[in-house]
Amino acid sequence: MSVLIDESTRLCVAGITGREGTFHTLNNRNYGTNVVGGVTPGKGGQDVEGIPVFDSWADAVSQVQPNTAMIFVPPRFAADAILEAAAAGVELVVAITEGIPAHDELRVYNTLKRDGHTAGTAGSGTRLIGPNCPGILSPGKANVGIIPASFFKQGNVGVVSRSGTLTYQIGNEIARAGFGCSSIVGIGGDPVPGSSFVDVLELFEADDDTELVVLSGEIGGSAEEEAAEYIAENMSKPVVAYIAGFTAPAGKQMGHAGAIVSGSSGTAAAKAQALEAKGVRVGRTPTEAAAIAVEVLGGASVSA
Repeated sequence: MSVLIDESTRLCVAGITGREGTFHTLNNRNYGTNVVGGVTPGKGGQDVEGIPVFDSWADAVSQVQPNTAMIFVPPRFAADAILEAAAAGVELVVAITEGIPAHDELRVYNTLKRDGHTAGTAGSGTRLIGPNCPGILSPGKANVGIIPASFFKQGNVGVVSRSGTLTYQIGNEIARAGFGCSSIVGIGGDPVPGSSFVDVLELFEADDDTELVVLSGEIGGSAEEEAAEYIAENMSKPVVAYIAGFTAPAGKQMGHAGAIVSGSSGTAAAKAQALEAKGVRVGRTPTEAAAIAVEVLGGASVSA
């Protein structure tokens, strides 16, 4: 099995006619994802290599019935694109766009929550992954986003991460060790993510084919500490973690908008301590985290 995307995914892309939108949409289609359309206001009736383009999400939903949206529009338009897709009834929105103003992210989060689109709750409407995320990959089934699918093979390890590049490194090292992934979910590193570690851990816990989860966190915020509490109380499957930023200086933003430490709060050491206190083994490097995952799985190879 997999989480969030699979062979039944019907993908529609906001910003499909832009350079990056076109490139990654076609990459997703070439991987095997069923791309049914795109949305660019004012360009309805056109197509991108046979993929129809619509003026609005309402038109797209009416004509090609997408269940998944990918947002590849500039930051100033991204919030409205997310909310329009949700209002049209799209079940899953994956927002790749980075640089969305924090107040726009908060508006999206509060609007989705107000309208009953609560991430992590089955049957509650639209789930948002991102923004500022690499997307989701279910190896051998579907790819929605910018994750380099060739780094991964199909298997039984679930990966959830705030960082795109760290996701790729850990997943690749797991694959090189002879294991594969059920799904890889990048939740993004912005201050107001649509879905949290806890939301995705819940999905992996319920997935029959996921036997172990690798959680890749980073400095800033309290998402990893909240995940530690959830893991202790709700997870029957082993979880291995890595926290980026053990050498990060306090008070300095490190890459992601949410990756900033104030005093002792939000440090990599504090997050590792919180996770280890709940029985989660934490690697100090991506390589060490992958090695721990392979050790926990017992060295039994998983066929692709």
